[in-house]
Amino acid sequence: MLYQIISFVLEVATSLFGGACLLRLYMQHQRVPFGNPVGRFVFALTDGLVLHLRRVVPSTGRWDMASLVGAYLLKLTQFGLLWLLAGGLAAVGWVPLLAVFGLVQMAISGLTGLLIVYAILSWTQAGSPLSAVIDRLCAPFLAPFRRILPLVGGIDLSPLVLLVVLQVAAMVLASLQQSMLR
Repeated sequence: MLYQIISFVLEVATSLFGGACLLRLYMQHQRVPFGNPVGRFVFALTDGLVLHLRRVVPSTGRWDMASLVGAYLLKLTQFGLLWLLAGGLAAVGWVPLLAVFGLVQMAISGLTGLLIVYAILSWTQAGSPLSAVIDRLCAPFLAPFRRILPLVGGIDLSPLVLLVVLQVAAMVLASLQQSMLR
């Protein structure tokens, strides 16, 4: 039971800080201004880690690699601690691969959450500044689906289809992870 509690607390902390690192990476890539409430929150959570990593991890084009490395290091720490608590010192080589899977899963979960917020804001607060930021972050992922799917009765179904695709991707990722660890 103690292992489950520690695992849960580590997952929540890693998801919050690692997700903020991934959001920072993506917001910088999309050149979303950080003067909005989302941007200020992301900076407040990630500055301590990302600014230290920038001293040794350079950016690659428009990609802030320090944010990506920060998210990966958080996942690596999470899985490393859990591996130690489980007593699995012999096969510690799997931990970096688990961290990669965890990072991809975190990105899928983050985009899923972003799409849900996007859908709710589009129904309730379509003109808010927060809505504009979320729309700008979701638009590149929704664009391919919007080109294929027509509006149905004036309703855009592309977020729903993308949510289904993301859930399928999460299932495939979990299956791939399980098959690799056997």
